[in-house]
Amino acid sequence: MAKKVRVLFVCIHNSARSQMAEAFLKQLGGNSFKVESAGIEPGNLNPLVVQSMQEVGIDISGNRTKDVAGFIERGIRFDYVVTVCDETSAERCPTFPGAVKRLHWGFPDPSVLQGTAGEKLARIGEIRDAIRATVKRWIPLVSQESIQE
Repeated sequence: MAKKVRVLFVCIHNSARSQMAEAFLKQLGGNSFKVESAGIEPGNLNPLVVQSMQEVGIDISGNRTKDVAGFIERGIRFDYVVTVCDETSAERCPTFPGAVKRLHWGFPDPSVLQGTAGEKLARIGEIRDAIRATVKRWIPLVSQESIQE
């Protein structure tokens, strides 16, 4: 049996972008990945993000936010750490031990969106779809890399 690729998605609060990326990689990546998500300063799950994910048939309502430091303290190793926040915030992500490949995929922060709930939900849907498309494009690249190693 092939080794699962261990991936950690990180954003500021682990309330939106990293949760969506984790859910999409679990859905699209099959059994090839062990996926987690965490935040630099964990907050609360964004209810509009939960609603947006339900629109595409994924229920993250039972997820909890996690602290990236907890993974480091427990010595959990990852093959990839992927920051999905803005670049300045990504620089605050701690360094992980081991041969970790760091990637940065910047997506807008749903928590700072302005407008009505409906307008925010529409914009979150755009962010969600961009995250799903990025994850979908990345899976074959990782699979190809694993074969070559």
